[in-house]
Amino acid sequence: MIPMNLLGAGKKATYLNTGVWSKKAIKEARLFGEINVAYSSEEQKFNRVPTEDEYSVPEDSEYLYLVSNNTIYGTQFPTFPTTDKMLVCDMSSDILSRRLDVSKFGLIFAGAQKNMGPAGVTVVIIRDDLLDRTPEKIPTMLCYKTHADNDSMFNTPPCFSIYVVGEVLKWLKKQGGVVAMEKRNQEKAALLYAAIDATDYYRGHAEPASRSLMNISFNLPSPELEAQFIGEATKVGLNGLKGHRSIGGCRASIYNAFPREGVVKLVEFMQEFEKNNPA
Repeated sequence: MIPMNLLGAGKKATYLNTGVWSKKAIKEARLFGEINVAYSSEEQKFNRVPTEDEYSVPEDSEYLYLVSNNTIYGTQFPTFPTTDKMLVCDMSSDILSRRLDVSKFGLIFAGAQKNMGPAGVTVVIIRDDLLDRTPEKIPTMLCYKTHADNDSMFNTPPCFSIYVVGEVLKWLKKQGGVVAMEKRNQEKAALLYAAIDATDYYRGHAEPASRSLMNISFNLPSPELEAQFIGEATKVGLNGLKGHRSIGGCRASIYNAFPREGVVKLVEFMQEFEKNNPA
């Protein structure tokens, strides 16, 4: 929907390729305009995000597109680009996990299923003036202005899922809001990364400067030990640690709702597993 609404014949946009979801976005965007891929870490198995001196945005680009957090590879932009170009960002996996200046963005979108609620809800924050830039002959349902003009009620929305998002937002406020959640997320991630860095037994996939606060991907000395680690962890209630099939290994997803106590339990398990299963 983004390139369909914001590009068109003769228009160009710049994309940063830092993982599966940006790669998919690039493929779709090329159906609607000229796409400049200014940076890609694909050859390094997406183990990092770029610093600002590693790419440039052409003057004739309509926007700069990025994915703020990459779930599979455990990378995240620690800060957002300071370019004069309009920013467009997929924040599906880290929205509400840290503070940000929304005014710097032309459009932010996020699936609710990580930090906000159940799958089926998508949040779009779009600058008002962009609603009138849509090219002619865009299908009605795929035009942002359609939904803005109808208060997101052009079609029947997923009512119960939206209700649950509302309850999660109330919970978030009770925790102290995004400021408190950011501090909590930093503390949780620091505990787990410290355990990884304390030994050669565990190896983080992401370069330190690109590490995610939401998803921590790591490897053990062998695929056999990784399978054993995941199996034994599941037996003690540490579920979902199997890494994505594209890179294997292990992955701990510690979104907003995941408690600090769970991270402590995982770290203790990691230390005990290493002691009992030397490489």
